[in-house]
Amino acid sequence: MRLRELNIGCVGGGTGLPSLLGGLKGNPWLRLSAVVTMFDSGGSSGQLRDELGVLPPGDVLKCALALSRNEREARNVLLARLPMLEQHDRLAGHTGGNLLLSMMETYSGDFLAAVDGLRGLLGCRGRVFPVSVERASICAEYADGTCTRGEVEVDAGQARGHEVRRVWLEPPVSLHPIVADAIRSFDAVIIGPGSFFTSLMPPLLVRGVKEALAEMRGPIILISNLLTEGHGMDSFTAGDAARWVARTIGRPVDVVVANTSRPSPEALARYAAERKTPLEIGQLDPEVDAVLGPFWKTEIARHDRRRLSFAVWAVLTERLLRDAPAPVARVQV
Repeated sequence: MRLRELNIGCVGGGTGLPSLLGGLKGNPWLRLSAVVTMFDSGGSSGQLRDELGVLPPGDVLKCALALSRNEREARNVLLARLPMLEQHDRLAGHTGGNLLLSMMETYSGDFLAAVDGLRGLLGCRGRVFPVSVERASICAEYADGTCTRGEVEVDAGQARGHEVRRVWLEPPVSLHPIVADAIRSFDAVIIGPGSFFTSLMPPLLVRGVKEALAEMRGPIILISNLLTEGHGMDSFTAGDAARWVARTIGRPVDVVVANTSRPSPEALARYAAERKTPLEIGQLDPEVDAVLGPFWKTEIARHDRRRLSFAVWAVLTERLLRDAPAPVARVQV
């Protein structure tokens, strides 16, 4: 085996992608890039999008912080929310980092330039790419034929027990050419973890992502979530997630990394009250390799960073360093 630096793309958003990046950035053999969802409609990001007309900054900010030189200190400063001020109450509740990135976009007129500027300020070890700089919302159709629009609304529908049958972006948006070139150059792409229909699927639905991934010759690795996401996903499994991804991108998922451990009964009971249960592996398609291990080690549903990073390195070593990459199969859609 001959070691070399691997160029790895990580796709998603929410809280899962920053955690993955934070675990991987300590590996000197990895050159990391995050391709981040840009369709957040809730909280501070959604408010800034609606009021200032900027792109939602929250997911990009969290990924940049995860890759920063001094992650803890940067998070303490840039994720702190502004207090209520008598004459500036519209700023209350926004994080300092969201306001900073929005201001940089407003004055540069270019969100990619703003993200690169933030990367320079934070001393990031890796790149952060917005999957698109065009504005859109995630939409979903449920099993009963009803539809909804917006990240918050899609999540709420699942929580109420509606099973998602179809998702799309409205209006359709395109992949930025710079990001397309980056994806084609990756040695491997890692998808997840994160909210499946509102963090992982949206960037895969952007026009041009499927075509860029078709030219990326390395493996597609899916990090399975630890929990289902409400009553509407009661029967959802890691195998189902892999099939959703494969149909969307037009090629199979090569490896699924899935958890086998469980927290205490008390923790499980708390999540069960929210209609969230441990995500089962389910039935994987024959071409998908499973990498299984105990990644849930605390009472909070978060992958253990170190365990996950070592598991990913083991997959990359086996797929990219020990043997020549196998030809990529295609899925008919």
